[in-house]
Amino acid sequence: MKSRSFPRSAAAVGHARTFVAGCIQRCAPEQADDIRVCVSELATNALQHTPIGRRFLVQITCSDNVVRLEVHDASTNTPHPCAPADTDDRGRGLLLVSAFADDWGVSDRTGPGKVVWAEFKIRQPAEATC
Repeated sequence: MKSRSFPRSAAAVGHARTFVAGCIQRCAPEQADDIRVCVSELATNALQHTPIGRRFLVQITCSDNVVRLEVHDASTNTPHPCAPADTDDRGRGLLLVSAFADDWGVSDRTGPGKVVWAEFKIRQPAEATC
């Protein structure tokens, strides 16, 4: 398991995506693009909902058959998929996570806030764990 916290800044989403990409390159190469999309969406949500001055945490765990991506933030707002109109420029993040991940959800965490997680079944045996 690897984790890294990120400041509430516009650059944080890209940094989170780069961090996760480095963790999964050997353990889940076939799912790398899907996982990068999901970390982008979950980190963007965390960035938008994390109170000013707080950080959010990205955690990635690779096992023999599952990659688990977690994004921890201090917001008490529970995310839910939206039904955006074709002309809306927001509201598709969790729809994408739902489409790319094998499972996803929201869990409580120690301290304020929540954990939004996504799991990806590894299609090929992992070369190494994260």
